[in-house]
Amino acid sequence: MKRATFAIVFALATTSVAAQESETDYNFLRLPVSAHVAALGGENVTLPDDDASLIFHNPALISNVSDRSLDLNFMTYMSGSSTASASFVKALKEKGTWGVMAQYMDYGEMKETTADNIETGTFHARDICIGGSFAYLLTPRLTGGISAKMIASYIGQYNSMAMGVDLGLNYYDEEREWSVSAVAKNLGGQIKAYDDDFEAIPLDLIVGVTKRVTNAPFRLSATMGNLNHLGGKFINHFNFGVDVLLSDNIYLAGGYNFRRSNEMLISDDEDESSHGAGLSLGAGLTLERFKLHLAWAKYHVSASSLLINLSFTL
Repeated sequence: MKRATFAIVFALATTSVAAQESETDYNFLRLPVSAHVAALGGENVTLPDDDASLIFHNPALISNVSDRSLDLNFMTYMSGSSTASASFVKALKEKGTWGVMAQYMDYGEMKETTADNIETGTFHARDICIGGSFAYLLTPRLTGGISAKMIASYIGQYNSMAMGVDLGLNYYDEEREWSVSAVAKNLGGQIKAYDDDFEAIPLDLIVGVTKRVTNAPFRLSATMGNLNHLGGKFINHFNFGVDVLLSDNIYLAGGYNFRRSNEMLISDDEDESSHGAGLSLGAGLTLERFKLHLAWAKYHVSASSLLINLSFTL
């Protein structure tokens, strides 16, 4: 009964995703939180790792995370902006896992001006998201997960609030090292608008697969995102990544996000280029009770971002 209920809810939710518009608020929710995910292109939902930050990408993946895991994350963004987050994951009996998370985005100080461009002072803008997740082992290889989130945005003296839900499924075959996932992210909407016009939140339907190459130190990932807005070149929905597993404890990673590269494409009379936007690299050290993940990525033609995750098993 639990399996059937989750499948029905997931089907209804993904149908709702396809009907939504692409213009949204709270787009900080699109940014990767996990440095490992960022290194693989930014949209991976299939990593079968012991990484509590994956709670932000697919709630079903927290079933692979060690009991009482704490994760702290920080990322530099464009024009002095930065984001930080934290998550905690706890096992619940044999088949359940729950977690809590919080994310904060600071856009820095901005000039406040009148309609005539007369400067009157400064103001700050920030976004906040807090939530909780639950994952349940439906079969020995299939896990379902759900996250509920409260989202708030502050721009000077104005603010808005929204509620969102993530639904995820993950199939993981440990023997063959296959991981397949489907995720519906940010289902919901505003409950308080900046003014009288209510805006959508960034709904996204994502599917992906991760596979370790047999008898080789490589793990390949392919992800298709933004499937609720099919259009344009099909390749622009893809995100590819590769892990080079140097040992059981150390990895190198690289990825390419075609959608990001296409969105940042700049054309002139002689040439067109995204100036490296879409490319990402990273590395990680994973010990039994401590984990360190680092990533570098380009989300814009004029700036690069650095991400760092620190994880502890308490």
